[in-house]
Amino acid sequence: MKEIKNEKGNLIDISTVGKFETEKYLGEWYEIARYDHRFEKNLKDVMATYILQKNGMIKVVNKGFDKKKGLQKKIVGKAKITDVPGLLRVSFFWIFYSDYRILLLDDNYEWALVSAGHSNKYLWILGREPELSKEILEKIFSEAERRGFDTSKLIFN
Repeated sequence: MKEIKNEKGNLIDISTVGKFETEKYLGEWYEIARYDHRFEKNLKDVMATYILQKNGMIKVVNKGFDKKKGLQKKIVGKAKITDVPGLLRVSFFWIFYSDYRILLLDDNYEWALVSAGHSNKYLWILGREPELSKEILEKIFSEAERRGFDTSKLIFN
């Protein structure tokens, strides 16, 4: 188990999934919910696309609609596959990489709970479809809370 402490000193479990197949994770993901943060400020209809490159890296394309500016925003990054299942190293800014941690993943790769870095400041719920059922969301929320994340801070896309 990989744990960190939050700002209140409580432990947060940022362990990744035990089993992960990169090929199944590739493709388009809809952002269902996220913690608010500066690089996605005012964005809605956010999607991420993961494309395996010939060199073994993954091209990451994130896009969303900036409702304040009234325009589509897009950023392209790259991800490295690691030896740890469910852990990618992602970069959108030159040579600076951050951990991309898949905390919970549907057996059929239809939805995921993801965190980033070594903090509890980032959390996303992703799905292959733009909406998830109430039952699935409850399951994801329960796991996020068990791990020490505050689900009340999630904003829905």
